[in-house]
Amino acid sequence: MIDLAADGHVHTAFSSGRDSVSVLVASAEQAGLTEVTFADRVGPDTSWLSPYLSSIQRAQQRTDLVLRRGVEVEAIGIDGWLAFPSDLNGLEVISVGLNRLPLPAGLLSPDAVRGLIDNGTMRALDVIDQVVTVTGLAVERVSRYAPTRLARPLDFLARAGIDEAAVPESAIADLVEACRANGTVVEISERHRLPGLRFAQACVEGGVRLVAVSDAVRASEIGYYRYVREVAAALHRSPATA
Repeated sequence: MIDLAADGHVHTAFSSGRDSVSVLVASAEQAGLTEVTFADRVGPDTSWLSPYLSSIQRAQQRTDLVLRRGVEVEAIGIDGWLAFPSDLNGLEVISVGLNRLPLPAGLLSPDAVRGLIDNGTMRALDVIDQVVTVTGLAVERVSRYAPTRLARPLDFLARAGIDEAAVPESAIADLVEACRANGTVVEISERHRLPGLRFAQACVEGGVRLVAVSDAVRASEIGYYRYVREVAAALHRSPATA
């Protein structure tokens, strides 16, 4: 159900990681993995995309591992628009992240949204609805360009103080359907311990593929799964997903 011999989201020193592509590949080989997807965060001002992709291509020539050239892009518009780099050529995978909440008035951080909920300016249910709507539009938009993955599902809600248990079943179903309709793979993140079992099980039941990711920023973290293994084991035990 979840391939633990693959790591679907790792970061290099080109962005938020600490190690080079070649060091990460060596660590993945030592961990006994068969596949690694590189997913450094990019935006309109990213200037290193070409050498980043070239580094992955050169590393592929020296290993039997399957190396996938990917990036992570943030959704920044209420219509699902994303902070795309200037050139998407050469990418095999694009992960969609939501680090700020797009609203008609602009982008809000999780802390800002938490404050608005606390003082009664916003309702948690309205935030949930906006997150689900924007995410669904974003994965639909990205799927036009490359195979798409959803990174850290519901992470924004958690950081804004909204537990996954507070998300209505209808919102879970809408997000899962958006992923299914657009062929979007959902990442199970070791670093962020997201999504929870409830969302993961909804994905399996809804026909959405799950991929194990370390979200590693250091070579030693590649392919290390504890939380992911717990989710995988729970899904295996669940009568609904057996």
